[in-house]
Amino acid sequence: MSETPIAAQKEHSITVHGDVRNDPYYWMRLSDEQKNAVEKDDQTRSVLAYLDQENAFTKKSLAHTQDFQEKLFLEMKGRIKETDQSVPVKDNGYWYYTRFEEGKDYAYYCRKKETLEAAEEVLIDGPKLADGKAYWALGGMTISEDNQWMAYGVDEVSRRVYQIQFENLNDPLFHSEVLEGTSGRATWAADNKTVFYTKKDPQTLRDFQIWRHVVGTPQAEDVLVFQEDDEEFSCYVFKTKSEAYIIIGSSQTLIKEYRYIKANEPLSEFKVFLERQDDHEYGIDHYGDHFFITTNWEAKNFRLMKCPLEDTRQSQWQEVLPHREEVLLEGVEIFRDYMVVDERINGLTCLRIMRWDNTVDYYLPFADAAYAAGVGANPDFNTEILRYGYSSMVTPASTFDFNMRTQESCLLKQQEVVGGYDRNQYYCERVMVTARDGVQVPMSIVYRKDFKKNGEQPVLLYAYGSYGHSIDAGFSSGRLSLLDRGFAFAIAHIRGGQEMGRQWYEDGKLLKKMNTFHDFIDCGQFLVNEQYTSENGLFAMGGSAGGLLMGVVANQAPSLFKGIISAVPFVDVVTTMLDETIPLTTFEFDEWGNPQHEEYYWYMKSYSPYDNIVKQDYPNILVTTGYWDSQVQYWEPAKYIAKLRTHNTGKNPILFWCNMDAGHGGKSGRFEALKEVAMEYAFMLDLVGITE
Repeated sequence: MSETPIAAQKEHSITVHGDVRNDPYYWMRLSDEQKNAVEKDDQTRSVLAYLDQENAFTKKSLAHTQDFQEKLFLEMKGRIKETDQSVPVKDNGYWYYTRFEEGKDYAYYCRKKETLEAAEEVLIDGPKLADGKAYWALGGMTISEDNQWMAYGVDEVSRRVYQIQFENLNDPLFHSEVLEGTSGRATWAADNKTVFYTKKDPQTLRDFQIWRHVVGTPQAEDVLVFQEDDEEFSCYVFKTKSEAYIIIGSSQTLIKEYRYIKANEPLSEFKVFLERQDDHEYGIDHYGDHFFITTNWEAKNFRLMKCPLEDTRQSQWQEVLPHREEVLLEGVEIFRDYMVVDERINGLTCLRIMRWDNTVDYYLPFADAAYAAGVGANPDFNTEILRYGYSSMVTPASTFDFNMRTQESCLLKQQEVVGGYDRNQYYCERVMVTARDGVQVPMSIVYRKDFKKNGEQPVLLYAYGSYGHSIDAGFSSGRLSLLDRGFAFAIAHIRGGQEMGRQWYEDGKLLKKMNTFHDFIDCGQFLVNEQYTSENGLFAMGGSAGGLLMGVVANQAPSLFKGIISAVPFVDVVTTMLDETIPLTTFEFDEWGNPQHEEYYWYMKSYSPYDNIVKQDYPNILVTTGYWDSQVQYWEPAKYIAKLRTHNTGKNPILFWCNMDAGHGGKSGRFEALKEVAMEYAFMLDLVGITE
């Protein structure tokens, strides 16, 4: 095994509120200019050399699992139907779908006119465009109303900064301008030549401007129609489902604001729908003579309201669906005769079907104890068919068409697990864990039916727990490689998500963030106490803000876990939140707090993983990141690992893998990402003596 990397320490201190924090690894931070420079300066060379050492160390540390990793990769890849096609969606006279061909990582994006028997048009040839590129990702693909023009975004760096490209679908020789520095999606006006798009701040990558562009003209002639000057907000643009209005949204964690124009008047001035108000989140859509508004105004769990098109003042809002203490309103899909309400009740998604004339009101039935469900692509207003998706921890992803009038459901496609899959061999359950403060925390668990609750089998516990993002209990064919080797897999639906309603989120953020970490640890302890596993078989996994969770867990409960896998972890919370030049910092103050305010500074410092590393025995740890990550910069986990190494008093390995070609989402392509999963699985399986 190669020698354990030891990072150089260089004196650097940060003083805030009279508190001095020493950060000897601050030197690992590089600017985008340094990373992109052809001639590397001394600092860049030092950072790259250190990352190379870490990667070499991890590769050699796991060398004995290399054949196992390859086996796991081929096993997971082998369950994926390589030649496959999505369920077509009808929109504006065309059927749209994506398809994959055997051996290819990227999809073909296609359409057929009017009937599925028509000739195929390949709109975007993913394999061709991605050929020879270390990373390639497609942004939003949009088609003009006359079906002649297509706009789509491309990111070849993994910084989530896209070029928007245009194609004339009637003229394959047309070569248009390229829009640089965008979020990747263009919104078409009704004239079929004007688009609106979002530009990113080149330093912070904040979506901060909305521009108007006319196809066939250079970007230099584009018109700025809106700029979001508040650094805590980002902005975006979209069209209502009715295609009658173009909407500009501005949002931060707790506040939203919208502006609108008619889609057939692209040169008109955007009008504010309702000015931003503290702690007011709302969303808008259009149907008939009204705008419909989902809002938390005097409604913590949101309610649905409407107002006349000509008068959007709050005084004119009328209630359609009232607020309910026990139900979180997550969204509404509007059809001509029906409204589909996306609700969350007792932590589970429920789809409610209602007729506008109030003659029909019922819920779609779902059978599993824990599941993931959601409204699919439904671009057609004038239909009684609802497209929705469903999966559970034992049910592969399924696409249904549901007739809202007859209440008949038609399974259009279920994810095929190549090689065979029998759901009857597996069992899914949902338990409630009593946290240390008495709160009941849901946990979803799946395992083979021959799993024995004798404390001797391994369990992987996963969670996220931030931003009000709910983690539903869906299916993973890759996960079968763990379940079939004796693992159970559990999802802790901890506070900080929104599974149990808006209060669940608010009780896991800002000055209540510690609840998130305690919930996870208590769920882990439950798995041990109830003999699902033991401390020698319990593993933890989380990514991004879930990686923050992993860092805190490693500090607070190191002896509870055999191993921890932390992906793109947000672990240097205080330093990052003090630096407003870093992408995402400013508009996340309502999630974590602003450390310029002393109360938040001290609370944040009390849990920030990097600041709370102490001399103790740490569990086996594997941390992964991407060099080009724009969400959590690579230097956070790099510094974290370096500091862990100097404080770990035990002999458990601490490994770090930095993908030099990837960003926050890891490698692009449907197969390449599985190689990192195989490494993570081999890391865990090897630690419990499973080697094949």
